[in-house]
This record gives sequence, C-alpha cells and structure tokens, in this order.
Amino acid sequence: MRLPEAGSIQIAPSILSANFARLAEEINVVEAAGLSIVHLDIMDGHFVSNITIGPPVVASIRTCTDLVLDCHLMISDPQRYIPDFVSAGADHITFHVEATDCPGDLIAMIHEAGLTAGVSIRPDTAASALKAWVQDCEMILVMTVQPGFGGQALIPETLEKAAAVRSMVGPEKRIQVDGGIDETTAPLATAQGVDTLVAGSAIFGKSDRAAAIAAIQNAAG
Repeated sequence: MRLPEAGSIQIAPSILSANFARLAEEINVVEAAGLSIVHLDIMDGHFVSNITIGPPVVASIRTCTDLVLDCHLMISDPQRYIPDFVSAGADHITFHVEATDCPGDLIAMIHEAGLTAGVSIRPDTAASALKAWVQDCEMILVMTVQPGFGGQALIPETLEKAAAVRSMVGPEKRIQVDGGIDETTAPLATAQGVDTLVAGSAIFGKSDRAAAIAAIQNAAG
C-alpha cells in the first residue's frame, strides 16, 4: 500500500495505546472506520527510554491488514534496522534526523526498497534541521510531545514548527504530527497545514473506538 496523496486529512491511529492482547481486532476496527494508515511506534530503550515492538510484531500485523503500515523508528542506528522493517512488511518508514549523520543515505535506502520515506524531529529540534531533506521525503513528522510514551499533552509551540515545515515543502508533501492529538487539538494542527494526525489514547483509550475516530475526523475538518 502507498500513502494517500497529500492534502486529504488522514487519521493514523497509533497502536502504542491499543490492547496488544487483541491487536488484530483493534486494527480491524480502524479498517472498518475507513481509515488508510496505522501508525507503529518503534522504540528501542536507547534513543528513547521506552521499548515497544520490533520487526516480528510488524510482520504479524502485516498478515491481518492491508492498511498502510507507517513505521516510526524512534531508535538509534536506524540504518541497521531498516532492512528488517522492510522485510516485515512496512509501507512507510520515518526516522529521526537526531539519530543519524546521514539522513540522505537512509532516505535513499528506504526508496530503493520501494517504500515511502519520512524524517522526524523532536520538540526541542529546530524545523531548520529538516530543510535539507524534506523535498526527498513523502511525509515529514513533527513530534508534538517528547517521544517515548503515549498519553502526553500536546506542546503548543510544536505546531509552529509544523507550519514552518509546510512553508518549506508546499502542498505536495504530507505533514504529520504525533502526540496529544484529540478532537480538541486536531483542528489546531490542521490550521497549521498538518494533514496527517497520529492519535493513540484519544482512540484506543475510548470504549467506542469508531466514535472516537469520527469525533477527531469531524473536528479536524
């Protein structure tokens, strides 16, 4: 699967907040809601302090859905592991510019594998750190919380960075935000040119996942 064309508002549920004992069912709910992307937070306990999932879980998810698997690598030495996530069935891979000295090489590696590529920054990294690489990517991710844990409140100043990235790339690229997105903050993000909204606890923390998705969609516009 490929990322949808830039411009349309897309909700990308993050399985970090899902019930891992019922992961296939959780993803089926997302698919039934008509969404196109599922966001997979990959953490290594080194680049960030939490540890989540790796290629074997991504491979298992691949068997139960045709949705775009959007793998966000919050890991050190990402070039070492990109081939593993490609083999596991990822459709899109985003890595952090803070985690590598050679972003261009990683973008080329991802593209050569037939996937779309993305770069990301932490809240305390300037948007200008992305400038040399954004035109080579299909989606740029601006973290709106400190990476590592779900359930955090959005840092308002990060939306200014999203707007700065949008001004760099124009309308042809997807701008994604991750962290603290719900029906209140979604319209604040889309007002700054964001078209891809990662939401975790705002969806999987609700008893009615489909209603939560609809509420964010309606608020985002």
